[in-house]
Amino acid sequence: MHEHVTLLAPDSPSAPRRSSTLPPDLLEQVRRRVRLLALLLFIIFGFEPLLYVLAWVAGAVAGIPVIFGNRGFALADLSAAIASAALWWAAREGHSSPARLLTLGLCYQVVICFMASFTTMWQWYLGKGSIPPLTLVPMIVGLFPLIMPGAPRRMLTAAIVAASMSPLALLLLDLLGKVHADGDDYFRAIVGPAIAVGFAYLGARVIYGLGREVAAARELGSYQLEELLGQGGMGEVWRARHRMLARPAAIKLIRPSLVAGEGALIPEQSIRRFEREAQVTARLRSPHTVELFDFGVSEQGAFYYVMELLDGLDDDSLVRRFGPLPAERVVYLLRQVCHSLSEAESCGLVHRDIKPANIFLCRYGEDYDFVKVLDFGLVKAHGDTGEASPALTRENVVQGTPAFIAPEQALGESRIDGRADIYATGCVAYWMLTGQLVFASDTAMGLVLQHVQTPPTPPSARTALPIPAGLERVVLSCLAKDPAGRLQSARALWKCLAEVDVANEWTDERAREWWTDHCPRA
Repeated sequence: MHEHVTLLAPDSPSAPRRSSTLPPDLLEQVRRRVRLLALLLFIIFGFEPLLYVLAWVAGAVAGIPVIFGNRGFALADLSAAIASAALWWAAREGHSSPARLLTLGLCYQVVICFMASFTTMWQWYLGKGSIPPLTLVPMIVGLFPLIMPGAPRRMLTAAIVAASMSPLALLLLDLLGKVHADGDDYFRAIVGPAIAVGFAYLGARVIYGLGREVAAARELGSYQLEELLGQGGMGEVWRARHRMLARPAAIKLIRPSLVAGEGALIPEQSIRRFEREAQVTARLRSPHTVELFDFGVSEQGAFYYVMELLDGLDDDSLVRRFGPLPAERVVYLLRQVCHSLSEAESCGLVHRDIKPANIFLCRYGEDYDFVKVLDFGLVKAHGDTGEASPALTRENVVQGTPAFIAPEQALGESRIDGRADIYATGCVAYWMLTGQLVFASDTAMGLVLQHVQTPPTPPSARTALPIPAGLERVVLSCLAKDPAGRLQSARALWKCLAEVDVANEWTDERAREWWTDHCPRA
């Protein structure tokens, strides 16, 4: 994985076969539009039958006979209202598959076109003595491909059948003796819907083609993007699925438009930074470092890498939602972070962006509260004095996150080693124990200056939860301004945490119970 992986061209014989369906999020939009359309038509068609019922009830209560008009119109409207209600029910989320919903929608289109033609022509003839020059059928035929995009040929077939309901309704009314139609009437009943069929086919091709372009743009190698999970200044993270193995994954990518606007190319330094992050992460084998599957460059010029999809939440969200953590749980989590950082140190690497958002707690197989360290995008080798890659987010003026940055890193010193990660881990421990940052300021520069100059307040003074004295000493040691005054390695920190005397040890059973109570599986 030390070289770029260029994706296969779509017409390559070895290229994976693309799916013929639309992306799931577009299909869900169709579902919502169908429900809205069905509800509106239910109200429209149900209005006249409702008036009939209300008039009958009022007459029965008052003892006054009510003379009804042509009940056939009310029955036709009632049938259309029932069909609309059935479609609304079928379009409920998870009730019908997209393929079945499309079939039901096209059948509904045919039914509505017949009802609209039948009632409109009959009512118009009773009032005017002639066949109306136009009905709602052309509008319905032309509108449906915009609401329910499907394969153009299938939509064309449905449009032809729906359009034929206009002359069919006229023929039926003529045979029943309800109207008298001549050749011109049949001609008009055919021509208008036929023109609408042509527009419907063109609309179906455009809408379906756009949907397929979206789907194609989301296909990265053997993976297809399904859902946007997060977005930063230049990067996006998507939920994805391997199209052959059905394996879920998370894909992180940079699009050119996110870096320098539409039509721009990704800067070479950003490409190098993403490539290095992928290569470094792939080298690490700690179970507490996020696992990398693949990386490459898409046909659209987006650089991406594929990593395991985790089930859980990051440490930042954990503390914000549930408050400070008990000391024993903090020790349990920090020791796993140290496992990841220790391996990075052994490879001569410094993470440089340890923060709660990059520490992910998850259910991992049968394990709970299993920590994964994320985002090695600012990783740097010991002794590397060059700045080959900028921070991912544009709000970061310095290399790292101001609220969790080591003093020597904030000052831009050229020789940064693993003790910078020790300082950041101390800031994370402070956050978990107190629910507060070590320092607070309205500006990033204010935070940086305090990390350089201001002694930290002991965490026990900022929380009501008990903190063992040994743990507080470890945290304050990590927060020493001088790197020489800190614990000198992640392994040393791991050993010190193991020696902390906690009142009630955090166990696998306690972790499982907490996740079951607070974050049950969907």
